[in-house]
This record gives sequence, structure tokens and C-alpha cells, in this order.
Amino acid sequence: MGASGTPEAVSSQPGGLRYASGPGRWVLLATVLGSAIASIDATVVGIALPAIGHDFNTGLAALQWVVTAYTLTLAGLLLFAGALGDKYGRKRIFLIGVVWFALASLLCGIAPDAPFLIAARAVQGIGAALLTPGSLAIIEASFAPADRGKAIGAWSGLGGVGSAIGPFLGGWLIQAVSWRLIFVINLPIAALVVVVGLRHVPESRDPGATGRVDVTGGALITAGLIGLTYGLIEGPSTGWSAPALAALIGGVLLIAAFIAWERRAAAPMMPLSLFRSTQFNAANIVTFAVYGALGGALFLLPIQLIQVSGYTALEAGISLLPVTVIMLALSARSGALAARIGPRLQMTVGPLVIAAGLALFARIGYSGNYLTEVLPAVVIFGLGLAINVAPLTSTVLAAVPAEHAGMASAVNNDVARAAALIVVAVLPAVAGLSGTAYLHPAQFSAGFHTASLISAVMCIAGGVVAAVAIRNPRRAAPGPAPAQLFYCGLDAPPARTTARPAGAHQ
Repeated sequence: MGASGTPEAVSSQPGGLRYASGPGRWVLLATVLGSAIASIDATVVGIALPAIGHDFNTGLAALQWVVTAYTLTLAGLLLFAGALGDKYGRKRIFLIGVVWFALASLLCGIAPDAPFLIAARAVQGIGAALLTPGSLAIIEASFAPADRGKAIGAWSGLGGVGSAIGPFLGGWLIQAVSWRLIFVINLPIAALVVVVGLRHVPESRDPGATGRVDVTGGALITAGLIGLTYGLIEGPSTGWSAPALAALIGGVLLIAAFIAWERRAAAPMMPLSLFRSTQFNAANIVTFAVYGALGGALFLLPIQLIQVSGYTALEAGISLLPVTVIMLALSARSGALAARIGPRLQMTVGPLVIAAGLALFARIGYSGNYLTEVLPAVVIFGLGLAINVAPLTSTVLAAVPAEHAGMASAVNNDVARAAALIVVAVLPAVAGLSGTAYLHPAQFSAGFHTASLISAVMCIAGGVVAAVAIRNPRRAAPGPAPAQLFYCGLDAPPARTTARPAGAHQ
């Protein structure tokens, strides 16, 4: 243990790397590109859904599974994968995840039919779970304390640039060649990450991670999410058949078993003591409401733009670019403001502004005029995200003791992913969309408008919870505000951790 009581990372670079050094830049290159292939993939696949549906002549439920199969294994294994990195080496698990992700991407690119693609996407999600926690954890463990903030800021900013380029590049590939290239292009990037990682990234691990990895907990939560998601997607389309109901009930029971197991496990994957904090629970409820709404609405938006408004895949890909620009410009300022005045106001107002943007999505129709229908919604939506993201992240971390900051970040990320997973499964059916509805513009457009308003209501609920339950911290002596990070994808934002908490995940 270090002098502060925080477990120290074991690294091949005593004292840590310098930000301006060659070795430091190589580490940044590997970690930025590694996390980028996983985060960008989630956004680009949404743009490809109409083309995938046409090629495979499949219904909306299959397209839901193309998205949720990936999110499901990622969400189910994220905490488990972070524990593996802490115990067996973050570089090792990170690089295994990159190779795994690349091989699964190849399977996605050559998929002959929808069931094969769905299975490959689930395998791809496992790779994403293995590489995602290691990206930020490697930076935390490798850089000298004085340079760590700069390195994390560069990682965050370059990730935002990647998120801006991803939809543009993906849309162009889909339009010019085939949706299959959005997966195949991951292979050369992954090869570069592996070469740089093997030669330049130092290994690190948590000396305190000496117990057994919680395999049982990982299996229970993953199986529970699979059952829950399968039941929610297949139930409406099959008239709530016996298999769908059995899967839904089984999923709920397995998640309950996971909670019971974590309560008694010697080394739990998710310590339940985190949930003794009312502030932590409230922040996660807001996360669930906001990121569930985002996941559901943004799953349907590219289909609306392409199938109803007549956008090309490229035009749909760049239509949300203002969101990234706004996040890049305002997130750090939003974090600094929250550090001065407390998070309550921004966590209340932010979801309400996001709700206004989502409600404006309901104006997008057949003309799809970008300046009058799409851009106003996108700008307001982006402003809401910029207001909300950084305060939400910092509130989650501040709600628990410093030694649990990494785990708190991981739990919050998992809440966001699980929320998107569940809402993508439920929202289309609630909005009246099923079967081949996406092939019928009038039917799909009506359902999309309903779904946008439902998503807006979810965000309003998140804002109300924040207004009631979030409390500003007591004012302390003036000091430098913590650096705030932002993430411009559909997943939850990576959170800043302490110097090196055990189990720190992205």
C-alpha cells in the first residue's frame, strides 16, 4: 500500500512515464486507438442497420439483436474483465481484448446471415469488455503523477476526435462499398495497437488483487442480462410465448441471484457497500434514465433518417456531428462550473435540455430538412449532454470513498450500458414498432415520433430525480478543480479515477 492507503500499481516503469516523452506518446497511441475501435463501432453500426436489414431481408427484432448482442456481453463482462486486468496484468488483458475484438470483427464482416452476425457481435462484445477497462487503467498506472492529468486529457480529447470521424468514415464506407467494411477496417487498427502495445506499453497490475476472480458473479450477471433482454425483445414479437416468458423470468431470477451472491462472496465483483450512499444511488438512477433514453432514441434515429427522410448513410453519419463539436467545446467548462457551484443544478437542467432535444426529434419527417428539422434538435440535444455529463461523472466518484472510485466508475458505466440495452429492447415495441416496420416509412415514422417523446419523458424523470435527491457538497477551501472527462459516443462517459484505485475501470 502507498502512503495514502491506495494500492500502488506494479509497473515496468518506476516513477512513471512523462507526457512529452516518446514512450509516453506510444502508450497514448495504443490506448486511444484501442478504446476507439470499441467505442466508434457502437455508433457506426447504428448507421448500418438499414443496409444490414435490406441485405439479410430481416425484421426489426433482428436489428435490435445486432445492437444488443454486443452491448449485452460488454455490459455483462465489464466488471469481471476489469478484475482480470487488475490481477493478471492490464496490458495483457487489454491486448487479448484487442485481438479478440479484431477476430470477431472479421466474423461480423463475413457474416452470411443475420443469426451469424448477431452471434459474432456477441463475441465482439466480449473483446470490447476485455479491452475497455484496460485503456484508461494503463494510462493511470503508467504515467508519472504530475503528467497523469495531461495524459488523461489527451486520451479523452483524441477519443472525442475519433468519435467525430467514426460516423463520417463509417457512413462513407457503407454508402461507397458495403456495411461489411465498418467491421473489416478494425483489423489494421487492431494490428497497429498490438504491435505498439507489445513494444511500448508497460505492464501493470494491482498488488492487492490477490483473491480469486469472481467468476460466479460474472456468469450470473451475464446470464441474467441475456435472459432479460431475450424476453423483452422476443416477447412482443411472439405474443409473449412460453420461451420468451421463461427467459424473462429466468433473467430476473439470475440477476437477483447475482445480488445475493455478491452479498456473501469473499471478493465480490461489485461490492454492495457502494449502494449505501444515497448520492451514489441517485446518480445511477439519473444515469439509467438519461442513457436509457439516449440508447433507445439513437438506435431508431439513423433508421428514421435513412428510411423515411431519404438520407444516405454518409449524411446520416455526419448528421450528429454537432453533438461531438459541442461536447468537445463545452464539457470541460461544464465540469469546471460544477466544481464551483455543485452538480445539482446541472444534473437537473441537463436532462431537461436533453429531453427538449429528443422531443424535437419528433419533428423529423419525410422532408428531413437538416437546417429546420434535424439541426435544432441535434444542437439542443448536444447542449444538454454537455451540461449533464461531467457533473454526473464527478458526482458518482465523489459519492464513495476514494479507494472505491474505480469500482464506482465501473458500476456507473455498467448502469449506462444496461439501461441502453433494456430500452433498445423495450422501446420499439412500446412505440408500436415490430416486424418489418422499418420498411414502411409511414408506420416507422409514427413509431419513431412516439419513441422520441417517450425518451424525452425518461430524461425529464431523470432531471426530477436529480432535483430531489442530488445534494451539493459542502464548500471546501479553494483549490484546483479536478479535470473533467467526456466521451462523445453512445456509451457512458469514462470517469476520472484516483491515482490508482484497485479495480479501476473505464
